[in-house]
Amino acid sequence: MKTEAAGGRAALVNIGMLATLTLCIARLWVMPLPSGFWVDEMVTQFVARHPHDPTLSVAPQVTQSIYYMLPRAMERWFGFSETAYRIPSLILMLGALWLIARIAARLIHPDAAWFAMFLCFTLRDFSYQAADARPYALATFVTAAGLWLLIRWLDRARWPDAVLFAIAASLEWRVHLVLWPMYVLFALYAVVRVARGDTRVGWIRLCVVFGAIGVALIPVLGEAIALNRQAAAHVVTAIPSAGDLVNALKLGVVVGACATAVLAGRLLKWPSASKPIPWESLWLILGWWICDPLCLFLYSIVTRHSVFLERYMYAALPGAALAGAAAASVFVPARYWKRTAALLGVGVLVFAGRWNHLRIVHHRSDWRGAAQALNAQAFSAAEDVICPSPFIEARPPVWRPDYPVASFLYSHLLTYTFRGKIVPFPFGASLEAGPFAASFTEKELSKSQRFALYGSDRAVNFWREWFAMRPELAGFENRSLGDFGDVVVVVFEREPSGK
Repeated sequence: MKTEAAGGRAALVNIGMLATLTLCIARLWVMPLPSGFWVDEMVTQFVARHPHDPTLSVAPQVTQSIYYMLPRAMERWFGFSETAYRIPSLILMLGALWLIARIAARLIHPDAAWFAMFLCFTLRDFSYQAADARPYALATFVTAAGLWLLIRWLDRARWPDAVLFAIAASLEWRVHLVLWPMYVLFALYAVVRVARGDTRVGWIRLCVVFGAIGVALIPVLGEAIALNRQAAAHVVTAIPSAGDLVNALKLGVVVGACATAVLAGRLLKWPSASKPIPWESLWLILGWWICDPLCLFLYSIVTRHSVFLERYMYAALPGAALAGAAAASVFVPARYWKRTAALLGVGVLVFAGRWNHLRIVHHRSDWRGAAQALNAQAFSAAEDVICPSPFIEARPPVWRPDYPVASFLYSHLLTYTFRGKIVPFPFGASLEAGPFAASFTEKELSKSQRFALYGSDRAVNFWREWFAMRPELAGFENRSLGDFGDVVVVVFEREPSGK
């Protein structure tokens, strides 16, 4: 009877955790799917529709990813919608979450899987990928799959596992060129396992498999070397500091996991924790957590071409969650993992569910709403709408006054359209942009009754101040059309003559 009662309680705990996990997925992953695209997602739409457009040559790294076949297929099957474009990322993150659970069960404890999954939801950038029509969910999935297959191969020493691992590893760099640190992680873990004699895989088989991966990556290496020569033209972030590296490691997740375990242990008066995690497991967890941010940090410092962007390190986030679970294992006895996971899951749903908003938007860039607000102004086809490009590549000599709007550099204007005469402006200020804007102001804007600025906040705010100070526009007043996050729409109108 006691056994049946214990089994019934365990089943109820599992059902409760599954329900909590489902609510987390529905709230944090599914709900943002219909919200408007941010600027890089509009690039996804452009590449999916025009993969060979000549204007993409200014940023050849954009089209290197195998990811774009997914949104292209979704639009072919279901037509265009934000949700359709994002569904592949949702499915990939579900697969990644399952793989992370499997890895946690293998490396930490069989019952640590639930705890690791809920810990992933404490990382907002992890959930962000599930509703993002960009390659990052695919990168997280392929990384998790590669590591899981590597573990299986080294555990079982079977050739089918080796072949599957080699395939996954060969895809890694083809998802995004910035994922090269993951090969350092793969190699380090494999070398440690073989060197410690913790696998029946020997050095010869190891060299054969990694040699095959190297051969498969030769074409990608050639592309990466060619792109590296022009890396300075695509840098969009500053050289990172030591503080930036610390922030990238998401130490709060590790600390929070320990705090949850300690709190649960004290409240429920648990006995001492289970046995320590094996060294080879800890090596993989720490590597997945630290290797990617550290490699990108060092690359940025050495080359002075910074690639230290948060989204470039999304594939390392599961490592932070596993590190938190590993740290919590110091305080969690083996038979209390599920109870701790249940406590964490409820906490995630309550405190990380973003309940201060009924509706969750994916990104703080409401281009769709901004375009709708501009349309409500009923601009005619002859009235100017000045649109600075949000892409750093839109600078002279690439950019020119007659640069085509139907292009990569203005791809954001093709998704959410509006009425008016689009006037393309470059990214930021430059020696060439000033004279062009001055001439355009004198010849065109000074004779108009109104015109608009539409684009990212930094660019629009710069040009708003610039136009407000022009003597030719002394009779104009300007106003913003609303709050659209980091997107701004400003209308300049000539003051009534009697004012």
